[in-house]
Amino acid sequence: IISMPDKWEYPWYAAWDLAFHCISLALVDSTFAKEQLILMLREWYMHPNGQIPAYEWAFSDVNPPVHAWAALRVYQIEAKRTGAADRDFLEKVFHKLLLNFTWWVNRKDTEGNNVFEGGFLGLDNIGVFDRNTKLPDGAHLEQSDGTSWMAMYCLNMLAIAVELAKEDAVYGDVASKFFEHFVYISDAMNNLGNENTELWNERDGFYYDVLHLQDHRNIPIKVRSMVGLIPLFAVEVLEEKWLDNLPELKKRTEWFLNNRRDLTDDIACMQEAGRENRRLLAIVTKNQLRRILHIMLAETEFLSDYGIRALSRRHKTHPYCFEMGETKYEVKYEPGESRSGMFGGNSNWRGPIWFPVNYLLIEALQKFDFYYGEAFKIEFPTGSQKMLTLWEVSQELSRRLSNIFLKDASGNRAVFGKTEKFQSDENWREHLLFYEYFHGDQGCGLGASHQTGWTGLIAKLLQQIGEYAGEKSGDYTETS
Repeated sequence: IISMPDKWEYPWYAAWDLAFHCISLALVDSTFAKEQLILMLREWYMHPNGQIPAYEWAFSDVNPPVHAWAALRVYQIEAKRTGAADRDFLEKVFHKLLLNFTWWVNRKDTEGNNVFEGGFLGLDNIGVFDRNTKLPDGAHLEQSDGTSWMAMYCLNMLAIAVELAKEDAVYGDVASKFFEHFVYISDAMNNLGNENTELWNERDGFYYDVLHLQDHRNIPIKVRSMVGLIPLFAVEVLEEKWLDNLPELKKRTEWFLNNRRDLTDDIACMQEAGRENRRLLAIVTKNQLRRILHIMLAETEFLSDYGIRALSRRHKTHPYCFEMGETKYEVKYEPGESRSGMFGGNSNWRGPIWFPVNYLLIEALQKFDFYYGEAFKIEFPTGSQKMLTLWEVSQELSRRLSNIFLKDASGNRAVFGKTEKFQSDENWREHLLFYEYFHGDQGCGLGASHQTGWTGLIAKLLQQIGEYAGEKSGDYTETS
């Protein structure tokens, strides 16, 4: 038995979809959620080299590595619900994920510089190029999101190792390994060389992919998309008591801070204690976080009444154009269905709202707040002069996503759009459909109409909204 993305349009498993399914499933059946995560790691699914198959029709494709994140969250959700933490489950998946992590490092870091490129599917047409095909003339794309996913993977594995080390100190050594790897990846994100080779663009205050041509020219692909927001996902907060109980990890982190300032100075990496002496591990510094959020929370850019768009609305009037050889490429804001036949035409990441990445953004903001607290406030929306903590921003984004499904003052639901039968017919109006993605301006459902899988994350968001209503700050470890 495998959880499917959509029993009508997508009746086949997809590894990263399934990971998100398990978050909502854990609210009602954590045993099944754990079984699903373990299944993808069993010998009849995972390749001996550590690769997890992407889909049943394309084993060799790869999705963003979110399996470790999902395993830890399911573990935390069950522990909170039942009062019993399933350490055996966490230990089992951790050992298999060590193989998968090694596969990623060996296969996707072709230059050996801790920057990852090629083969990341799941965000389909978000970029200028089809990112799973070879580019002409020997060019290759270093992906801002590809590297960020790996940094997030590092921190997920570090967090699992720290959790396991509470009862077995051996895991402290493994945690040190993931700390070191995270430092190298984070440094690569922010310091690849000259201005045109860095993924972080200081002038714009945003992350972009970089195209490397065979003649050694490097061209930033200045598309403001979810690709530039995904670096926010790579964040973890360490409690002082965890570090005190893990002397090897504490010793190793202090050595890096004292002896490798060339690697740690430009990343948010343990230098300063936050609330209650917590320590922050993140790709983005405080200044970078503020600049990215300034763009993300602008209603003229990413912020919609219904969540965060996958592509900035500024590309509606300012499309990004790029010529390579005799081919012209263009990325334009398309809030509804795709006007391109790429990936079948029924999937669109150039403007609509997608639940999985919105959910990860919300969780990232909660983690940053767990460290910064009241010391970090940001305008929401940008230009409104209304200052909120990052926890409050996370709650506002959750409410906007919820407004897709909830009735407005007129009794209509954004999800049903202009389909009058769904809005008013008593046989339909109370029976919600979980669409694949949602219109970037209007919130109406698009794509596959029974995507109960990752759009089912709304259940987790509604639970959090109810539980933490009115609170100005929170403990992200308690939002399970």
